[in-house]
Amino acid sequence: MNLKALHRLSYGLYIVGSRKGDRLNAQIANTVFQVASEPPIIAVSINKDNLTHQFIHESRAFTASVLCKSTPLSFIGRFGFKSGRDIDKLSGVNYKMGETEAPVVLENAVAYLEARLVKEVSVGTHTIFIGELVAADVLSEEECMTYEYYHQVKRGTTPKTAPVYIEEKRR
Repeated sequence: MNLKALHRLSYGLYIVGSRKGDRLNAQIANTVFQVASEPPIIAVSINKDNLTHQFIHESRAFTASVLCKSTPLSFIGRFGFKSGRDIDKLSGVNYKMGETEAPVVLENAVAYLEARLVKEVSVGTHTIFIGELVAADVLSEEECMTYEYYHQVKRGTTPKTAPVYIEEKRR
């Protein structure tokens, strides 16, 4: 089976944020999607080992900021290849507190979505968090970054905790 066929699925690039008490965290994700329109429901897929997973589970809220094509790799790396256990990822980043008190990253974002958790579905290494929208806005008319653009043009890499990570088999 050629699992690289999964790379042909269309994805965006997002920053998913949440909180735990007075602590904030956010991470890069490529799996955010609309589930229903009435009421408006979205879902995110987060690795169970990630700090953001714990924060969403406990706070019952999350945000997703849609990144623009011009987002620098260093900005993506800050949220994708560093742990909130080690650094404050939001330090020096333009963000606001949402209605759920979860952080909404505004920097490099074309839009954001904010949701209250309604269901969790365990799927192996990840949990799909399903939430009803409580806030959303368009911030820019700039073009969104796709996961394909991130890989092909920006030459970005995939962390092992991403739902689309495929380990290269050695021969």
